[in-house]
Amino acid sequence: MDDTGVVGWDVGGAHVKAALLQQGGALVDVVQWPCPLWQGTDQLERVLALARERWPGLDRAAHAVTMTGEMVDLFVDREDGVQRIAGQLSRHLGAPRLFAGPGEWVAAADAGMRWADIASANWLATASHVAQVFADRTGVLVDVGSTTTDLIAFGGGKVLTQSRTDAQRLSKYELVYQGVVRTPLMALARRIAWRGVEHNVMNELFATTADVYRLTGELDPAHDQQASADQAPKDEPHTCARLARMIGLDARDGSRSEWHTLAHAWRTAQVAELRGQLEQLQSIHGLDAGALAVAAGCGAFLVPAVLAPGQRWVDYGRAVARMSNAEGAAAETRRDWARVAAPAVAVAALYQMEQG
Repeated sequence: MDDTGVVGWDVGGAHVKAALLQQGGALVDVVQWPCPLWQGTDQLERVLALARERWPGLDRAAHAVTMTGEMVDLFVDREDGVQRIAGQLSRHLGAPRLFAGPGEWVAAADAGMRWADIASANWLATASHVAQVFADRTGVLVDVGSTTTDLIAFGGGKVLTQSRTDAQRLSKYELVYQGVVRTPLMALARRIAWRGVEHNVMNELFATTADVYRLTGELDPAHDQQASADQAPKDEPHTCARLARMIGLDARDGSRSEWHTLAHAWRTAQVAELRGQLEQLQSIHGLDAGALAVAAGCGAFLVPAVLAPGQRWVDYGRAVARMSNAEGAAAETRRDWARVAAPAVAVAALYQMEQG
């Protein structure tokens, strides 16, 4: 590891994403580890040990951090979460700097005083990075993750929102609590069609969106890192069984093609919800179909369907993240992971740019 490298960290409640940038800002490695933080801080300890194995020179790097993990119910409140995560990172990473907004980097020891700025600011890091790269364009970041979707307008090199907290963003169509892995299917629709008849949906955690996109063939297995709703395998028969339970059936009650059709019905419901939220967001900011969309997250495959017909979009991993000179399959894999781990890439890039 280069002594002048920067590691960007996005410490979430379900995953930790990390990106290594060399001097000059080129991305040389990026990774996501599952980290069910609600089960205990030992989960983060395990991830940090894996990071040290992957990057033996971790102590020589600078570290830029953003987080959403303070939200998990392991912590008393978000302030407690920010402080405890910051303290844990400082014990392993030396002197990490926590992102508190563009140009604002807070030492771990001061995290308690700035917790409100640090908490759940990963979307702001990604959107700020996108805005700087496309300083001459107006557009919208559409980051469809495993758990949530961020819809953030940008223009003139800046993020076009006054929102800073999750509560504010939920009220402004900027945060949609739907993703393509962890979202319970009951959150997508109250009724769903089966054999041409609308059925009420069972309000039980029988299946998640990972089951849907596993059957549609769109979810990369490498991004399917969370346990299934019933802790059973993720093969097709078990996936179909979980979908069947959502409408009071068993897998044997339908054919393989019928369960695939049901999966596409769930996909249609989610796309409609995200499209409606995006239309509201773009209307608020006066954005039309000419606005550039930047797709990020493990659910970026949904972005073309969510956008208005003909709206131009680019991929964060290819159009925003800067790659090292490596080409071929390794470089393509890195670009794919840069899209998924966009906040980690962004926070490292911002830190490196702002520190000069």
